[in-house]
Amino acid sequence: MNFDGLDPGLGEYAPGLHGSLEPGLDSSLDPRLDPSLLQGVELDPDGLVVPESLHIVEGMYSELHSVAAEVGIPVTATYFDLQEELLWMGNHRGHASSFFGPTMGRYSSFQVHLTDDIRHIQSMDTGVLFLTKNNLKCITRGGWIMFDYPAEEGADMHSLLLTDNNTLLMGGLQNYVAELDLTTVQETQKFTVEVPGVAIMRQSNRFFFCGHTSGKVSLRDLRTLKMEHEFDAFSGSLSDFDVHGNLLAACGFSSRGLNGLSCDRFLMVYDLRMMRAITPLQVHVDPLFLRFIPTYTSRLAIISQTGQCQFCEPTGLASLADIFHVNTVGQLLMSFDVSSSKQALSFGDSGGCVHLWSSAPEVSFNSYSRETELALPCLVDSLPQMDWNHELMPLSLIPMPLTSAEPLLSDWATNLISPSPRRAPPVDPEILRTMKTVGFIGYAPNPRTRPRNQVPYKIKEIELDYDNYNQVPESPIGRDEEPHLYMVPKKYRKVTIKYSKLGLEDFDFKHYNRTLFAGLEPHIPNAYCNCMIQVLYFLEPIRCLVQNHLCQKEFCLACELGFLFHMLDLSRGDPCQASNFLRAFRTIPEASALGLILADSDEQTGKARLGRLIQSWNRFILAQLHQETLEQEGPQAYRGASSSGLGSAESVIGRLFGCEVENSSLCRCGKETVRSSMTLLFTMHYPEQSSLDKTIEEYDFADILKKSICLEQSTQAWCDNCEKYQPTVQTRNIRCLPDVLVINCEVNSSKEAEFWRAQTEYVFNSALKKEAAEPPKPKEPLPTEWCLEEELCSAEGLTFDTQAEDMRHVWIPLSLKMCISKTQGLEVSRLCVGELTESEEAEGASIYDLVVTVSHIQDPRTGGNLVAHIKVGETYHQRKEGVTHQQWYLFNDFLIEPIDKAESVQFDVNWKVPAVLYYVRRNYNAKYDLRIKNPIEPSVLLTEASLARKQRKSHATFIPLMMSEMPQASDLVGLDAEFVTLNQEEAELRSDGTKSTIKPSQMSVARITCVRGQGPNEGVPFIDDYISTQEQVVDYLTQYSGIKPGDLDAKISSKHLTTLKSTYLKLRFLIDTGVRFVGHGLQKDFRVINLMVPKDQVIDTVYLFHMPRKRMISLRFLAWYFLDLKIQSETHDSTEDARTALQLYRKYLELSHNGRQDEFRKVLKALYEKGRKLDWKVLDIDSSDGQGSPKRTAVFPSVMGL
Repeated sequence: MNFDGLDPGLGEYAPGLHGSLEPGLDSSLDPRLDPSLLQGVELDPDGLVVPESLHIVEGMYSELHSVAAEVGIPVTATYFDLQEELLWMGNHRGHASSFFGPTMGRYSSFQVHLTDDIRHIQSMDTGVLFLTKNNLKCITRGGWIMFDYPAEEGADMHSLLLTDNNTLLMGGLQNYVAELDLTTVQETQKFTVEVPGVAIMRQSNRFFFCGHTSGKVSLRDLRTLKMEHEFDAFSGSLSDFDVHGNLLAACGFSSRGLNGLSCDRFLMVYDLRMMRAITPLQVHVDPLFLRFIPTYTSRLAIISQTGQCQFCEPTGLASLADIFHVNTVGQLLMSFDVSSSKQALSFGDSGGCVHLWSSAPEVSFNSYSRETELALPCLVDSLPQMDWNHELMPLSLIPMPLTSAEPLLSDWATNLISPSPRRAPPVDPEILRTMKTVGFIGYAPNPRTRPRNQVPYKIKEIELDYDNYNQVPESPIGRDEEPHLYMVPKKYRKVTIKYSKLGLEDFDFKHYNRTLFAGLEPHIPNAYCNCMIQVLYFLEPIRCLVQNHLCQKEFCLACELGFLFHMLDLSRGDPCQASNFLRAFRTIPEASALGLILADSDEQTGKARLGRLIQSWNRFILAQLHQETLEQEGPQAYRGASSSGLGSAESVIGRLFGCEVENSSLCRCGKETVRSSMTLLFTMHYPEQSSLDKTIEEYDFADILKKSICLEQSTQAWCDNCEKYQPTVQTRNIRCLPDVLVINCEVNSSKEAEFWRAQTEYVFNSALKKEAAEPPKPKEPLPTEWCLEEELCSAEGLTFDTQAEDMRHVWIPLSLKMCISKTQGLEVSRLCVGELTESEEAEGASIYDLVVTVSHIQDPRTGGNLVAHIKVGETYHQRKEGVTHQQWYLFNDFLIEPIDKAESVQFDVNWKVPAVLYYVRRNYNAKYDLRIKNPIEPSVLLTEASLARKQRKSHATFIPLMMSEMPQASDLVGLDAEFVTLNQEEAELRSDGTKSTIKPSQMSVARITCVRGQGPNEGVPFIDDYISTQEQVVDYLTQYSGIKPGDLDAKISSKHLTTLKSTYLKLRFLIDTGVRFVGHGLQKDFRVINLMVPKDQVIDTVYLFHMPRKRMISLRFLAWYFLDLKIQSETHDSTEDARTALQLYRKYLELSHNGRQDEFRKVLKALYEKGRKLDWKVLDIDSSDGQGSPKRTAVFPSVMGL
């Protein structure tokens, strides 16, 4: 209780009011005093003295112990810890101390605040809360600060109330009660209360009780804190009150006219069942504190400021025999508390002393206290003496310092001591498929695959990618080794996004990617190809080709790749998503026929054979891009756009990857058939092993590659000469070398994996022998040192290491030399020196450098994933980092990390299996035009026909732009989008009741509206497109989107229906022009549309009218408050929302004109205050209750005539 605001004269009552227990007064002066109370107490002028030997009678309270915390500093708060046997005190100078047990041994002591007094103390499991005038601190019981929360400026806090484990209410002499979330240490909401505020708070299972300094006690709703009843207890001021069962008792001060306030000796008692006062209780002391102490009966303890204490029943009569006196030696009592066990009372006085009274000889503060952690005693002086001259004295008892640098036997590896809890089995896909969701709970029929309410103890590991091949080898003693012996490094593991209430806003992508290159998000269906998208992006001719390509096909992978690569160019380290590309990919019939479209269950359970899948995808995408760029139906133009600067785009894929091959078929009759064709990639073929001889011979990678390119095999084929199928020998030879050599490794079974492992062991053993014969060489610098490969780095600071270790698990070379000679045909060999000789150049030899390796990571715990090692060239570093440099990187979805070049060719097939290799001819970029000319022209904004058959001009909801209205840089455009749901969110309910999102709902854009932001037609839409979709819509979200079933169907829709690509091009043109988009919540809109917009081109009203650490405000409430507009009454309309956002931006410019930030901050505070009062609900505009918004602002005049 804070006494700063009390009248100083309150303690100066007439002596007759206090009885005769005041110091210096004879007991005979008060005939009502029971002499038995003074047994063992000697009165003298120096004050009361308690004898040392004190016998405690069971059931009667007697002084047990007193201790002086800080002499002369008033004790403003005492508190019994609810978790441990500790008594806390806080004094007038902001210092806190704790005392252990009934002996009051000092446990801890620390400073809470430099100047302000401690007004309230509250204990929790993890620490103790201390409240001062305008500050709340949580400190551990040992004195370590957990958090420090400052209250708002001008606050005068007095009381705390812990409503549950994580929620706290703070009240004081201001017109609000603040609710604080102790988990995030943020204010969640404010409840408005009447002036002069709340000084005391209590809680029952029905109400919150707030005591006011005006003498009133209000009863409030537990959830909303709205006042439901009020007791006007005292005419002066309230001192204290308490609640027990159906009774509320209060003490306070009454007004005596001109004489000020006087302590009222009548306690007000209220029956909470009938909500009325019962007979007041007259007591014989001047009450300052009171508490219910319900042991056998509901008795009250009433405490006066001078130290008198009286016990009485709230519904009976007070007896003089129930009075005892706390020996304060002339000091006034300032604080009082009762332990949870009701066995102990604590008093704090103005002299700095804390008094502990008890009703039992063996007192316990709590019924079930946990053990208090005490400081360990010093053991140095208590060690026994040792006589090392004794023959039987073991030398191990003599402590010795550790001087050896060798590892200890107890230093186990991290993977051996890390806890590995048993994971729960995945939910049966059949259950997920048939599940119906009601709220956040799913219901599904029992598939009867296992006994009811039973889960197998040992979870069977999922099938591995190899055919009948166990990834974990047998140990030498014949038993299976544990999977953790082949732990996948952390950076190679499957990365997942942890979703919170805010979605992706608070997920730290920078933790996984500290570069400026953009990663790709993995949660979209069929996102297994993310690594190959990155591979194509970092091939400069491919990037330029698809960004210059634009055609009229609705689903063109080359166009979608161009749009996606444009986003990757704009991103500065933020992840992108390939949702539009994958949407088009799912519509290609060839992709479905090749089995490249995965079902959700296959992705979740890890049953997809990702190694084979990505190699098939690699073959498909090259053929698809080649076909799409060869088409002549306007590959460079879209609705009349002129041709771009890339003159021979139709031949770029063929020039890059194409290799003319000659297929010869020789029948046994001697007839030879020769056919010519073009291939875009080659597949590795490994030599057949004899079933008798299990020893695998040593082969060089270059020899295997040559045999795979110039393939010779025997097969049955039709012979025109023999007129039947005959055994034929088919031979393949190449006539030219491609600029980019693409290789599918085809390591799909245990046989190929064993062959690859044997070759890596041969290479490693050879390197060991070579190293033993040569002196060690300095190891190359790490990739993070950003040192060019051609530079000669100084040996200073470099560690000398063997090169043999870098050759572990390595078989493929970083560079190859290839040429086609007229005599010997194709020749392939490892490149031993850096450059070609003149004679080799004359023969037409070329150097091929490895730039890409794609690997299948086999992790039984996650089902596996695909990663890519990519050698990023100088032009990309120049654009992103501003340095000229070449560097290898690991791309694992949104995880991007620089790696050493040796790591890019290391394949431990136990968990890292090679899938795809890309070799490029050195300096091949010089042959291609790498200029990018934006193919999107203003004509995309002109009038276009609707896909809907029933759409009429009379139904037009927008006016297209004229050529004279084409937007310029920095023009304003209001934008809003509406969405529908394609897949529902997948979430699980944790044991603590919280919801965890496993996979977010998949949204698709259904309507996009853009309105003019300036000019005579300001506010008139020029784009209002409904997006046709071929995918099944699960939920139209009509209440929030305004989209109804049938609006997106071309057969029955009356809306202006277009393709997503058409509308996407319009928005891309606006972005490239440099317009500024104005809207509400644009971040989500652009994310679902799959657009990357520079931050300086986005004006989001959700952030313009937002205060830090406060909630986001809806567009509906902002429109009502600032514009006096009532929008979104029944459903959302994107035209209305976009127009309203523009008006709000104009209002923002008006409020913050000429840098009036202080005034604008006051406007925001008033906005939040209004929102809290109305619970963020919009009132009726025409209501006359005084709760209306500011004056109505005019709607755009041009809109009224639309």
